[in-house]
Amino acid sequence: MAIVEPSNKSVQTLQGLHLYHGGISNCSMRVRMTLAEKDLKWTSHHLDLKKKENISDDYFGINPNGLVPTLVHDGVVHIESNDIIDYLDQTFPEPKLRSSDNETGMLEWLKLAASIHVPAIKPYVYATMMQKKLKKTAEEEAKYNELQKNEELKSFHSKHAGNNEFKTDELTESLKILEESFNKLENALEGQNWIMGAQYTLADISWIPIHFVLIGCGYPFENYPNISRWANAFRERDSFKKGVLDWCADFSKV
Repeated sequence: MAIVEPSNKSVQTLQGLHLYHGGISNCSMRVRMTLAEKDLKWTSHHLDLKKKENISDDYFGINPNGLVPTLVHDGVVHIESNDIIDYLDQTFPEPKLRSSDNETGMLEWLKLAASIHVPAIKPYVYATMMQKKLKKTAEEEAKYNELQKNEELKSFHSKHAGNNEFKTDELTESLKILEESFNKLENALEGQNWIMGAQYTLADISWIPIHFVLIGCGYPFENYPNISRWANAFRERDSFKKGVLDWCADFSKV
């Protein structure tokens, strides 16, 4: 469970569920979907990532990585989206989103989704679509480098700073990781509706936004019939509309 002590003490007075999130953020999508599945009331603090609204002293004082989402529950700050959805399911257990017979396996899917975010998902999304749209000015770049203490994130953003662009070998490595991950997902979905079997769980919620964002960036899912079938099924869920489409109707048009 990723809980942080904020330097921006104002959030410690907040009561109830408060979500700092970005409409186009796949990590924010999974938290919004979980809140919708639980039918929980929450207060929105939307940050426009294209306007770099997350690059501020106030927000880095809440989330030291400057990332979305951040959940504040009764003044306690939670970061990392997969940890947040796990926390929400444990804290508000109805309806149950945990695997009834293989919780360990379900949590492994959450860990895998988190592990490929920076080395694979972000490079692909930036290189194919978002690099120019999220380009920082010199002033924004300086502010980001002043605030950001996470070396992995600093290194990632330096690759598209100024006139820099992602190198071919970096995108190739990203595609390799994605292919390995989606082959695993394709195999897991063979002969069953959801990742863990008949039960819809946090594993599905963790991976649904990844599919939505990547297909919006042109990732080729044609050779993954099980994933495509799964994608058509989750699009029918009300939580997908509330957690994804209401905030980002079409990622390809962001």
